[in-house]
Amino acid sequence: MRLPASLRAPSRVPLLQVVKTSVATVAAWFVAVLVLPSELPIFAAIAALLVVQPSVNQSFGKAIERSVGVIAGVLIASLIGLVFNNQSWVILLAIVVSIFFGWLFRLTPGSANQIPISAMLVLAIGAATPGYAIDRIIETLIGAALGVIVNVLIVPPVVLAPAERDVNLLAQELAASLERLARSLTTRQSRQQLDGLMIEARLLRPMRESAEASVRQGEESLTLNPRQSAHRRRLEHTSQLLARLSPIVTRVIGMTRALHDHYDPSLHEEPALHSIASELGRAAHDLRLLPRTPFGDHAEVPGAEPLRTAEIPVLTAPLTIARPHPEHWLLIGSLMEDLRRIHEEIVGD
Repeated sequence: MRLPASLRAPSRVPLLQVVKTSVATVAAWFVAVLVLPSELPIFAAIAALLVVQPSVNQSFGKAIERSVGVIAGVLIASLIGLVFNNQSWVILLAIVVSIFFGWLFRLTPGSANQIPISAMLVLAIGAATPGYAIDRIIETLIGAALGVIVNVLIVPPVVLAPAERDVNLLAQELAASLERLARSLTTRQSRQQLDGLMIEARLLRPMRESAEASVRQGEESLTLNPRQSAHRRRLEHTSQLLARLSPIVTRVIGMTRALHDHYDPSLHEEPALHSIASELGRAAHDLRLLPRTPFGDHAEVPGAEPLRTAEIPVLTAPLTIARPHPEHWLLIGSLMEDLRRIHEEIVGD
């Protein structure tokens, strides 16, 4: 039987995280039983289950959220129980007060949702049990601590591959966009072709946003991670590469927009366009090589084609730019200036 699409995740949680969650839950259960043998350690197991996250930093945040929520909920329930005794409607009052407490102090959803749950359980289950509230706080702290410890000790996750993949894809698509732009400068274009060129250029923005999100995810996976020293340079290289590519996205979209808005069939009579198209091809070539350059320096990767701009820098090679037709000078000047700035980003100036 197939589950509805709304119930299925786009991908499975890594098996390692499932194993770590199981280990943390079992460990929290047995440790809590040793410390507090009088009750089943439900709070400890739930805390461990929720605290194991894809990164150590997220685990630490969840541990704080869970602990704050339980402590606040227990305190609210205890105070309300002392004032109004054990009336049945007191549970509803505690839930409402807890909800407004989370809103008043602008707590995260994790903490805000935990407060009324803890308050309800304390009043419904532990009202007749002395010390129940304090035991549940201790139990939660045990589960949260063990969740963090297990996530740190058992192969703490490092998520760098998605960042490297997305930044590399952005570099390749930027290169392809420059090549498409170069072909458009040397071949006659219809209005439909120019519209398609503009649409493809605009798609660079969501690709950049996806790469930025992946880099942030990689940064988070290294925060508080004992393995961060072994992977920090990889992330720095990817982050620096993205910083160089981001303004190029803006330049390429601007160049495409300029061609789209100022195109006319007589444009191809301008001899300067062939030289600009050639330099666009050189820039595209160098963009494809940037992800292959180790840690952002200019040392050549063994077996890779050397950087062409190191031999013939863009816009410093001899270019014959005759005075363009008055209708075209704005477009040609705009293309030249954006191409110069793209070159600066590629070589790291």
